[in-house]
Amino acid sequence: MLAKPPPRPCSGHAPVRPGLAVAGGAKATLRRRAGAGVKLVAARPAATVVAAAGAGERMAGPEPVVAAAAAGDGKQLNGSAVAGMSKLVTSTIGKSTNILWHDCPIGQQERQKLLNQKGCVVWITGLSGSGKSTLACALSRELHSRGHLTYILDGDNLRHGLNRNLSFKAEDRAENIRRVGEVAKLFADAGLICIASLISPYRSDRSACRSLLPNSSFIEVFLNAPLEVCERRDPKGLYKLARAGKIKGFTGIDDPYEPPSDCEIVIQCKVGDCPSPKSMADQVVSYLEANGFLQE
Repeated sequence: MLAKPPPRPCSGHAPVRPGLAVAGGAKATLRRRAGAGVKLVAARPAATVVAAAGAGERMAGPEPVVAAAAAGDGKQLNGSAVAGMSKLVTSTIGKSTNILWHDCPIGQQERQKLLNQKGCVVWITGLSGSGKSTLACALSRELHSRGHLTYILDGDNLRHGLNRNLSFKAEDRAENIRRVGEVAKLFADAGLICIASLISPYRSDRSACRSLLPNSSFIEVFLNAPLEVCERRDPKGLYKLARAGKIKGFTGIDDPYEPPSDCEIVIQCKVGDCPSPKSMADQVVSYLEANGFLQE
């Protein structure tokens, strides 16, 4: 049976030289044909590959790859005998095995240039009823009116789909935030201004999301509304249920909220004196403008 030809890489081409492996599928075979070419990549220590891929690093420059064997030398590579075939050095990240980061020539900078903005994550945190979703929508509307592309990741909305299998126990809350952080990172890499609106009560979870991006691209917004204000609003009736003991582990009642210690923006809401959605959005927009995210 004829061997299936390898998929064409989406990176730039360079002439093939004997004895070098190529980026592509983990079991791709290499056929030398006139005019065929592949991108040649340099080897990178396996430990570095695992650490970089685990952090979601977009590999630039030397890429994790490949040891190669000359045809017929029968050397061992990744525990397999190689005879006339090159194999890629893959990694294990968490429970995922035999994986390899594949880089493409169109990256974040190219997408940002196309959109005329810089991708980032605006992470809005605060108690239930503090106005996070209201601020997210007002901010998205204001940026849209100025010609900027945004996307909102709302905590309740995501629990209708992506996170529908998670409860409100501490370990599931951590996984909920982890998933949202990873999705937000992808939106920022796509060049969008991603607005994440979640209670996200624990500092460690928010810090883990911050660590996924360059620090300046994660903008934490603390909607600092007192419990008294939030409980008086109680738009979903959840505080009443929590006070009656019908909801357990409710943030602010019988589960803690850890306010940010070093966030980029604090929006203060006091009893009888809360800013309008438009004024809150303007405060965030001013920060984005001052820090070069809204390129003209």
